[in-house]
Amino acid sequence: MARTRRAWGDDAPPAPHIWGTLGYRGVEQGDGRSVIEWEATPDYCFHDGAGGFIVHGGMVTTLLDTAMGGACWTVLADDESFLTADLHAEFVRSARPGVLRAEGRVVRRNRRVAFCAADLYDAAGELLASSRCTQIIRTAITP
Repeated sequence: MARTRRAWGDDAPPAPHIWGTLGYRGVEQGDGRSVIEWEATPDYCFHDGAGGFIVHGGMVTTLLDTAMGGACWTVLADDESFLTADLHAEFVRSARPGVLRAEGRVVRRNRRVAFCAADLYDAAGELLASSRCTQIIRTAITP
């Protein structure tokens, strides 16, 4: 991938940002890839009816979307940004409280669009969910 942008690194992106709100941890970012972790607590869950907790699907989708966005960020020029045009998530098994790891990647990028994918794993490495999205690439307009 010819275009590269500085990764977010160890610091969260400038506020306001979902990273600060939910406390994501950046594990890896660069060359069309982004890996983030999040400690899912019962605060972001609902009861499963048997005394346990299941992480809300919207939180799972947010984590996957953020990983794909982080991957897309790394293939943009400094004067580019992006917006998510569509997002599809498939839930393979219930996400439970604990460390969740989202691994996002750019599948293909052209001048106007980036196609991304991500997978979500629990601490044991079990696949919990997968996602794909289309990012619309925007170029800054200078006056």
